[in-house]
Amino acid sequence: MKLILSIFAVFTFFNVYSEPLNNAELAFKIPLAKEPSTRPMTVAFIPAEKKYYIADGGLAPIGGEPFSKSQIHVYSEDGKYIKSSNPGFDNRSIYFNETTKSLETITYNVSSAAGFFPNTGIFKLELDDQGLLTNKSKTISGFSETFGSAGTMPSYDAKNNQYFAKQEKSHVVRVIDAASNEIKNEIMLDLENAGVEHHDITDHYIAFTNQNGFELALLDVDHKKILTFDLNGKFKGATELPKSLKLRAKNHFNGLGYTNNGLFFLYIDSEGDFGTYYAYKIFK
Repeated sequence: MKLILSIFAVFTFFNVYSEPLNNAELAFKIPLAKEPSTRPMTVAFIPAEKKYYIADGGLAPIGGEPFSKSQIHVYSEDGKYIKSSNPGFDNRSIYFNETTKSLETITYNVSSAAGFFPNTGIFKLELDDQGLLTNKSKTISGFSETFGSAGTMPSYDAKNNQYFAKQEKSHVVRVIDAASNEIKNEIMLDLENAGVEHHDITDHYIAFTNQNGFELALLDVDHKKILTFDLNGKFKGATELPKSLKLRAKNHFNGLGYTNNGLFFLYIDSEGDFGTYYAYKIFK
């Protein structure tokens, strides 16, 4: 009987923890200490380093140069600026791969849907013994048409070694096997039951949350909510953001992120000299 009760308690706790909050809880802020080199895109967190990594994007290599001038900025776990680096990529997604223990970036046009550019694909970013970027990198994979939209900002599922790539102007999310770059399936998000249309929500980004039954989350810009879905695309709930939050049209396309310590990031360009990232807790 004790064993049964213990199993029930664990099961109950897991499900309570996994449920979305009715109202998002602001965990902390990262006021940007310098002007973004291009546009702030996504955010990664490395637990062992206790550091956040903010990737800029939106500038492909120009003038025949092989490298983008978009930077990656490092902040402490309490939001203090440390250093910026120039690894040379037009970043769209940056994430910490918990399996390989490496910081990785996915570039714009990983699908080559807009024609080929130098330094296009998925790359491992080298860090020094202080957790700072050395500006050296290794190629994980080149471009692959399976990612679809040129501007997609894929999120990574380390447990299943797969990517979730939201397609622009649609409710479609492609699930891509990271080993083969093949499409495993396509998830059709139930936007009707979520009460939104594709132009209300973020165009290129959906977060993988690693929460059982609530694996996918995206920003509803127009209604100031974070919507959660399961892996079948079923709408599972909405977490309200403060109505006073000043979201802009650009929040449809960049300034987003979800880190492996369970925080959903939003870039608010109107706060501070260079904008501020808000980190929200969205699960119990």
